[in-house]
Amino acid sequence: MANTNYVTQETFDKMQADLHSLKTKDRPAASAAIAEAREKGDLKENAEYDAAKEAQGLLEAKINQLEAAMASARILDESTIDTSRVSILTKVTAANLVTKKMVTYQIVSESEADLKLGKISVTSPIGKGLLGKEVGDIAEVNVPAGTLKFKIEKITV
Repeated sequence: MANTNYVTQETFDKMQADLHSLKTKDRPAASAAIAEAREKGDLKENAEYDAAKEAQGLLEAKINQLEAAMASARILDESTIDTSRVSILTKVTAANLVTKKMVTYQIVSESEADLKLGKISVTSPIGKGLLGKEVGDIAEVNVPAGTLKFKIEKITV
């Protein structure tokens, strides 16, 4: 059984659009590339044919992966999220007690994680360490560089 993939409606819509594009544009293009390479002669020594078949295999794997992610997706409605505790899709403002800096992270699914945008995965060490904490709690997070301590200052959506 696949793990549940928590996503926003926006992310799910993007996944649907990507899947549609892969099936309607990229798949026919891959088939055309194979047909074109097949016309160039002996398939045993046709590197272009081998490359086109490999590209088609990778495309099909990507389609299967996206379909599986969508099948296990659970769309979360931001208006129903409880902000009394850190949970998926909440934004957490915390004070790093080691560096004395304030950080704000949004806890998201693995597929939505983007550290540049302040979105960290619920399965990351920091995400796991913050999950379930309330305002005022101290979260000790074990990361490869050591242990980080965060004091939860604010939880919002």
